[in-house]
Amino acid sequence: MAPAPPRARKAAGALSLSLNPAPFRRARGTPSALRATLTVALLTMILGLSGCGEGPWNDPYPQDQALANIVYSSFSERPKHLDPVRSYSSNEYAFLAQVYEPPLQYHLLLRPFTLVPLTAESVPVPRYLAADGRELPEDAPADEIAVSEYLVRIQPGILYQPHPAFAKDETGFYRYHDLAPDALRRVKVLADFPVAGTRELVAADYVHQVKRLAVPWLHSPIAGVMQEYILDFKELGERIEAAAPAPEAGGGARPYLDLREVPFAGAEVVDRYTYRVRIKGKYPQFLYWLAMPFFAPMPWEAERFYGQPGMAERNLRLDWYPIGTGPFWLSENNPNLRMVLERNPNFRGERYPSEGMPEDEAQGLLADAGRVMPFIERAIYGLEKESIPYWNKFLQGYYDSSGISSDAFDQAIQYGSQGEAALTPAMEEKGIRLLTAVQPSIFYMGFNMRDPVVGGDGEASRLLRRAVSIAVDFDEYIAIFANGRGVAAQGPIPPGIFGHREGEPGINPYVSRWEDGRAVRRDIEEARRLLAEAGYPGGRNPATGRALNLFFDTTATGPDDRARLNWFRKQLDKLGIELVIRATDYNRFQEKMREGTGQLFMWGWNADYPDPENFLFLLHGPNAKVDGGGENAANYASPELDALFERMKNMENGPERQAMIDEMVEIARRDAPWIWGFHPKAYSLHHAWLGNVKPNEMANNTLKYRRVDPELRHTKRMAWNQPVLWPLWLTGGLLVAAAVPAVVSLRRRERSRAL
Repeated sequence: MAPAPPRARKAAGALSLSLNPAPFRRARGTPSALRATLTVALLTMILGLSGCGEGPWNDPYPQDQALANIVYSSFSERPKHLDPVRSYSSNEYAFLAQVYEPPLQYHLLLRPFTLVPLTAESVPVPRYLAADGRELPEDAPADEIAVSEYLVRIQPGILYQPHPAFAKDETGFYRYHDLAPDALRRVKVLADFPVAGTRELVAADYVHQVKRLAVPWLHSPIAGVMQEYILDFKELGERIEAAAPAPEAGGGARPYLDLREVPFAGAEVVDRYTYRVRIKGKYPQFLYWLAMPFFAPMPWEAERFYGQPGMAERNLRLDWYPIGTGPFWLSENNPNLRMVLERNPNFRGERYPSEGMPEDEAQGLLADAGRVMPFIERAIYGLEKESIPYWNKFLQGYYDSSGISSDAFDQAIQYGSQGEAALTPAMEEKGIRLLTAVQPSIFYMGFNMRDPVVGGDGEASRLLRRAVSIAVDFDEYIAIFANGRGVAAQGPIPPGIFGHREGEPGINPYVSRWEDGRAVRRDIEEARRLLAEAGYPGGRNPATGRALNLFFDTTATGPDDRARLNWFRKQLDKLGIELVIRATDYNRFQEKMREGTGQLFMWGWNADYPDPENFLFLLHGPNAKVDGGGENAANYASPELDALFERMKNMENGPERQAMIDEMVEIARRDAPWIWGFHPKAYSLHHAWLGNVKPNEMANNTLKYRRVDPELRHTKRMAWNQPVLWPLWLTGGLLVAAAVPAVVSLRRRERSRAL
């Protein structure tokens, strides 16, 4: 038999060397289906071989980051403000608090929440002055105190992050403070300025920031509150407005105003490292404000730099590029993709805390005691708008920690026989840890106390509110709609805040009773009896003979809200009361609340600072939403409670203050302006390689404490993301097996032709 033609032998040899199907076409008469089959088989096998690289196929990060000292997290919406004078949102604080440093901070480990120095040398102790300037003793009555002085001394030697606002030339003049109009032609991002500088943090920077809170066009959300407490604050705003140059024509940038030239009695520099803040009367809660970014330092150079014409048009502004002394600086701000915080090369090196709660040492939270922070080099936050992709990446090891959405809850959490939350076996197998913490928040159902049916201080309306409070079972609500992530509220003050009572002394006796070591909701029959005493036997209005109608105003209009609204209807149906849902948009809802035309509503409050005053003021009469424009959404007023509040709010924590709080809470429980609702409970999951994690709902600057084990993370990622190759090999083998008979038949035909 003659050998195959040279062209055919060449085609057969090319089969194992090339992905290009062209050589198959050179074989005379080779069917196209056969060529396609052989090509797919070859591609399948080569793809299988390509999976033998160093990293997982689905790794979203560059290979050179595999063993990097980086924390990986995410964000779901763009931070709107990164200027500390304006920012007041948790998603903004996640970045802001790592860059800026107010004088005080919350201790990571100690409970209850404890203030400790950050840049300050110590927590300032107020000095009290009478109206004539006499110094008063620490225990002076609040009504004798005209002014409280807070003297803050900061640590010397603290440096700002490198920034072009500080850059100077050889003669000592600032390089970028007086840029010509065409100097910004090639500047698109902050890194386009070739030179950066730094300088030492001084007391004047803190005073400068306090003044910025009063600047009218910056619209600080706490300006109204500070006007009530900081001496000369309102007048400062008026002086700034009078001294400010007019904005550029056509709505352009406002020319720079040097706030150093504007006098202010409320905050003054004492020396290079010391400043003084003066407060009207006595306001102990001011110390908590000194731990918030609102009171972080702002160098005048930053405003001078960012205030130049053309900067805002290029997004070169404090809202985009913050400038601080913290352990990190924002090196990348791309809210459509990712945000990156990098270690500040000028950071002084803060030490990890050496004391904690009794359980902290056993949990490894004191292993780094005394060591210099931060422990990581970088934190990368990826944009994740949907919870399912984020959850899957967390399970694959590409995010270090995660919350738990409702969709993933059953996959992550199971409940024991005593109702305690625990991880599922699948989560435990991965070494994931569960951390829980009751948040300093409350969600409640409010009665409009100005309403003629449910409001007022008459006994009948009070009994009606109590009956409805028993019927609306928030324990059941938590179980159904919050996956058990909450604690039924017995009053306005959450756990962890001074004034909260645990156990039997802490229950609301009008709604619950104490049985077998826990609070048990009173029987619905008792609620029906109270309703009858209120004049609505069987839930019927005696004037009409029909069921009593109550109106629930809400902005919940989506399909996911229907089950929740139906649940509320069923709760009142237990009493024979018909709940009418009045759904509306948010603006209309807010208008109803301001005008007091609603009847029942859901409301919530998150603590600004861990003090009972921050919750009890929600029941303070002068703070009513209708008459005072405040946060007392129920418009509740009790002369007895209001008098106690005025005395309690300025007291130091102690037995006397606790006794007053107990009395106030008892009055509020008796009058029942709220159905007390629940305190949400945060659940978070953390991989084994992430250390020094303890929930702290008051502290926002916790990134510096984090420690990662990159080698363990890389090992786990490799194990959890191995490609499943056998389907590829099986498919390729089947294709080859199917192609062999055709190849054999083809070669026989070609040889027969050659003969």
